[in-house]
Amino acid sequence: MKWPRILRRREKGGIANFSMRGVKREEELRRTVFTRRALLLGGVQLGAFGFLGWRLHTLQVDQGERFATLAEENRRSARLLSPPRGRIFDRNGEVVAGNRLNWRALLVAEHTTDVAATLETFSRIVPLSEADRARITRDVRRRRRFVPVTVREFLEWEEMARIEVNAPDLPGIVIDVGTSRIYPEAEHLAHVVGYVAPPSEADLDGDPLLQLPGIRVGRAGVERFHDTTLRGRAGAVQLEVNAVGRIIREMDRREGVPGSDVELTIDVELQKAVRGKIEEGTSVVVLDATNGEVLAMASQPSFDPNIFNSGVSGAQWRQWTSGRSTPLINKTTNGLYAPGSTFKMMVALAALEARLVTPGERIHCPGHLDLGNTRFHCWNRNGHGGVDLRTSLKVSCDVYYYEIARRIGMDRITAMARRFGMGVDLDIELPGARPGLMPSRAWQEARGRAWSVGDTVVHGIGQGFYQLTPLSLAVMTARLASGRAIQPHLTRAVGGRPIPGRRPEDWPSLGIQDRNLRLMRDAMWSVMNEQGGTAYASRNMQGFGQMSGKTGTTQVRRVTREQRERGFNVQNVPREWRPHALFVGYAPHDNPRYAVSVVVEHGTSGSGTAAPLARDVLVETFNRFRQPIPPRVAQRREP
Repeated sequence: MKWPRILRRREKGGIANFSMRGVKREEELRRTVFTRRALLLGGVQLGAFGFLGWRLHTLQVDQGERFATLAEENRRSARLLSPPRGRIFDRNGEVVAGNRLNWRALLVAEHTTDVAATLETFSRIVPLSEADRARITRDVRRRRRFVPVTVREFLEWEEMARIEVNAPDLPGIVIDVGTSRIYPEAEHLAHVVGYVAPPSEADLDGDPLLQLPGIRVGRAGVERFHDTTLRGRAGAVQLEVNAVGRIIREMDRREGVPGSDVELTIDVELQKAVRGKIEEGTSVVVLDATNGEVLAMASQPSFDPNIFNSGVSGAQWRQWTSGRSTPLINKTTNGLYAPGSTFKMMVALAALEARLVTPGERIHCPGHLDLGNTRFHCWNRNGHGGVDLRTSLKVSCDVYYYEIARRIGMDRITAMARRFGMGVDLDIELPGARPGLMPSRAWQEARGRAWSVGDTVVHGIGQGFYQLTPLSLAVMTARLASGRAIQPHLTRAVGGRPIPGRRPEDWPSLGIQDRNLRLMRDAMWSVMNEQGGTAYASRNMQGFGQMSGKTGTTQVRRVTREQRERGFNVQNVPREWRPHALFVGYAPHDNPRYAVSVVVEHGTSGSGTAAPLARDVLVETFNRFRQPIPPRVAQRREP
């Protein structure tokens, strides 16, 4: 009976011991799990703090300078400043394109509680149009209220004074000063100097200067050709701003680099004198025949480039573009004309150089040339009889040039004319200048039509498909006078530095035989100075030597056989049907210095209209340059 009790006690003790051991194991297990979690959590925390420390080290130590700079840039606002545009002078230092102060009224919307009331008060002091009010309202709505909006530009002194006196009644209105372009000579040099206007989308080439308010770019003439040079480099101002971009104060300022000044070859006084002698539809070019400098380049009608500063009205633009007078077109470089008899020297030179005619050979002129079923008339219905080369130019015999053109062919004529600057790009500093057209057999065939002998005959007297500018005619004349491949140019110096390579000896020879050039010059002399010459009546040069030249008359409307038989009189037809009058010449004959070309639209006669005008222009040129003009760089006057 004792053993079961003992066993039961042992069993109970074993269970108890087993239970105690289990609890201990569970506690040990829980301690193990807790320690692992603590280690894992500690590791995560240690890694996080380590990463944070590394990141802080990177931001504060490795990249501290960069972020300090970014923070400073957030506090600073750098803005560009428009530099003054370079000025343009004539050859004697007279300003032909300058800058003037432009006083303008600005509106800062945040400084007024009622924009409409401010504008209403302003309009009673300085009138505002409805278009101006609409523009101002639109700009105020689109911009932040602290950004100034232009109310009026180009304020007169009296207007600015009235605004300042009434400042207490004009909350938000401030007066600012900028610069604007001014052209003191107005229409006298509009086609040469050109004008400026705000940049368009096509002008934005990455230059941040073009995005500044008030900046202007060249739109035509020298202003456009030298635009980058005249524009200069922008300055900069450092401003302290708050979080929303409002200006707190100015911290630093660096003024821009003004644009370089440009000096032209044009003489303003000569230009004005020439324009005073010409009427609508007339163009005149005067060149220095020794080096190609353009001394005068006048086209009538013209326009006032100052109008573009304040904006061209719709009415003004319609007036300029709707009529036939085309004042915006520079006829000296863009007007295209058949050269008429002023071209005969090119035909004669081509024949002489090809040795297909001799100076003494006489060709009979009965007043016409029959070719197949077509009759080509001479201007003299009775004919000139037998004429040699010199006499043919003196009396401008058409039949002579019909014949030698037929002999040499059009390709030789075209090649010779191009050597003298006709129908080619002359690289004048006027963007958009047209090279003209010098027709050839290949050109005609490209148009799908064969070239005929009749075409060559007509072109032998400067009629037909020719399209040449007055500038190219002046260049032809200067090259005839000098024997060199002179290029016309308008720029003497940029930034005070003369343009190199433009001395008389710098231009290459044309490669024409001297005896042939002398023959042309002698024949042109006879035109002016021998009885029977077509310009003999215009020979008086008032003591400035003798002039050589050639007249030309080009038809703009065909004269029919019936009209000829009835005795056609050009004076009895409307003006727009009358021929153009042309003249080219140089002086003095024995030592050529100046070359001139004149085109008078519907002027009827080269000898009666263009030649006297060319003579007067050359006399004016000699009067202007009678004595060397001393440099007046130190005396240049601001407009």
